[in-house]
Amino acid sequence: MSAPEEARSRESIAGRPYPFRPMADAGAAFTPARPSMPLLSLLVPFYNEQDMIAKFFSHVIPALERIPNICFEILCVNDGSRDRTLDGLVAVAQDDARVRVVDLTRNFGKEAALTAAIFEARGDLVVPFDADLQDPPDVIGKLVDKWREGYEVVLARRASRASDSLLKKWTALVFYRVHNDLADVPIPENVGDFRLFTRSVADALKALPESCRFMKGLFAWVGFRTAVVEYDREPRAAGESKFSAWKLWNLALEGITSFSTLPLRVWTYLGLSVAFFALTRAVWLVLRTLIYGVDVPGYASLATAVLLLGGIQLIGIGVLGEYIGRIYLESKGRPLYLVRRRYERTGPHA
Repeated sequence: MSAPEEARSRESIAGRPYPFRPMADAGAAFTPARPSMPLLSLLVPFYNEQDMIAKFFSHVIPALERIPNICFEILCVNDGSRDRTLDGLVAVAQDDARVRVVDLTRNFGKEAALTAAIFEARGDLVVPFDADLQDPPDVIGKLVDKWREGYEVVLARRASRASDSLLKKWTALVFYRVHNDLADVPIPENVGDFRLFTRSVADALKALPESCRFMKGLFAWVGFRTAVVEYDREPRAAGESKFSAWKLWNLALEGITSFSTLPLRVWTYLGLSVAFFALTRAVWLVLRTLIYGVDVPGYASLATAVLLLGGIQLIGIGVLGEYIGRIYLESKGRPLYLVRRRYERTGPHA
């Protein structure tokens, strides 16, 4: 490495030098030797999780070290955090070569951060994992045990939703029922992103081109031989959830519109039903007038009908707009995320 390149590779963050490769060098030179044992990549998006970092690694690393005959890497994606999350992650990566950090240029959202992690992962096995430790790290060993039985995908399914509020339990139930009734490919209930899948599954996910990504749906769509491991989810270890009710609503819309066109077809059936009702009523009014000589009464019913049909039409236009908006986003062909820098130690773990 030349002197200017060596100088550039020592990036200073919070006044401390880190001998890691910047983004410009990341795709080139360093490719670690493939270990004889399978390599497990733990994919962890981070967004404003500075209070969780120490606790996260103190729980996760021992749990991974207890899994027999497995090497591992922890791939941390900093999704545009505004606190000192990046500093904390880079400090850990400096001390442990098994930890890598990918820093995105801004907050692109969890689905994009998880996609970035899948593209960056080097492992034979891939495990998406949340930084809040609600998913117990010891469950990863159970997923690996089930993989050894010959499965390509092992889902971690919550045995209960006891840690959730009543409102969240109800909204989750409604979402799964509505999505699975509408979608061509159902998603398993009470299963989040936490799962294990093989390199062949990761490659299949990387081949999917859409930019509006609903990862739970994509995981289900690729298929492969699947098993399930049940576990009990814990309360959040520290900090607070970054998903507001509005974000969850938008995610639900993303899931439904990404995997079903039934909401569009519904308006065709609704339109036919309204037209049939209108025609039937018109025939009845004509016959009533001819037989009984009763004039069609007032304007109240007319105004009600006009407002009702107008509201139905606006709702239909809104549903159509959801799909057209996604077509518009896909047609622009923008990348799903941008990487500002990658950090990793190129030397062996001490």
